[in-house]
Amino acid sequence: MKRYRPTFVEVDLDAIRHNVRALKPKGAELMAVLKADGYGHGDVAVARAALEAGATWLGVALVEEGIALRDAGLRARILVLSELPPGSEREALAADLTPTLYTREGLEALAEAARGLDRPVRVHLKVDTGMHRVGLWPPESAPDFAAEVRARGLELEGMYTHFACAEEDPAGTRKQLGWLLAVADRLRAEGVRPLLHAANSAATLLYPETHLDLVRTGAAMYGLDPGGGIGPRAGLQPALTWRSAVSMVKRLPAGERLSYGWRYTLERDATIATVPVGYEDGYSRLLSSKAEVLIGGRRRRVAGTVTMDQIVVDCGDDEVGVGDPVVLVGEQGGERITAEELAGIVGTIGYEIVTAISERVPREYRG
Repeated sequence: MKRYRPTFVEVDLDAIRHNVRALKPKGAELMAVLKADGYGHGDVAVARAALEAGATWLGVALVEEGIALRDAGLRARILVLSELPPGSEREALAADLTPTLYTREGLEALAEAARGLDRPVRVHLKVDTGMHRVGLWPPESAPDFAAEVRARGLELEGMYTHFACAEEDPAGTRKQLGWLLAVADRLRAEGVRPLLHAANSAATLLYPETHLDLVRTGAAMYGLDPGGGIGPRAGLQPALTWRSAVSMVKRLPAGERLSYGWRYTLERDATIATVPVGYEDGYSRLLSSKAEVLIGGRRRRVAGTVTMDQIVVDCGDDEVGVGDPVVLVGEQGGERITAEELAGIVGTIGYEIVTAISERVPREYRG
């Protein structure tokens, strides 16, 4: 469909490739995590770029996400990072998705779906070492569960955990790693050597001892900061720029109040620019009167309430014209607005800013 509105997201696939190469450890494989449509960047395009740069696995949250990647022609290994929802097992196996297991109900359903297949069904066991979201708990129960997996005719290809606080708690992260390694030692004593993985983006950057056989990189692969300024220090490149353009300009006198609720009052005569983007696009209403955008290489304050489809911007006495480029997230003229900056205003993380950009904002690619 032809794009008429000037609001769109531009994704730099060379930045994705750079980040994958920077993150991939020596001696370990890398999984590109593509859940939530590649963190809002577009999962298919990002997957191809990541594989070109050396990723060997893809990770998804949903069976539907994995099937969509298969339908796009991607043949790399795809791990579903939670247990398969009941009823999805046969379709997931038909798409050659690799299941995660951590409950006996999930094991029974998968074993039933695998019956009669003319190939081994490889699975990964998730161990809960302290995140307490999903996974087999307590960790000491994992070897017995692994034996049940093998007894049901499934191949235990991998075993993994997920760190709860790698960006800020070294001791807790190493404790979680220790639990996983203790389980792995018990399995090795029985002659079972699954592929081990634990490192998320923060751990990949901070703790080489967590790299094991495979690292799983999500946020960092997109150039997002996993926390505490880790990403910029590692030289990661943000891949996403959110762009628009000025759609209307007017000169208003001091004292005029702007947008819904009249919550922004001009303290002096000013040029006001309208930009066609709003909370329906994922530009949060919580950014009202607080966030800035870039026009002409300068920061301009969002003036008043963010509306569904438009914002107004206080440009002071500067000359601004209809059609002038606007950057909501990204760089212009040496200035940069990051997803983390907007996240700080609304009290969240950069991941939520980019994954919240709605489907009605087209994605375009370069590189």
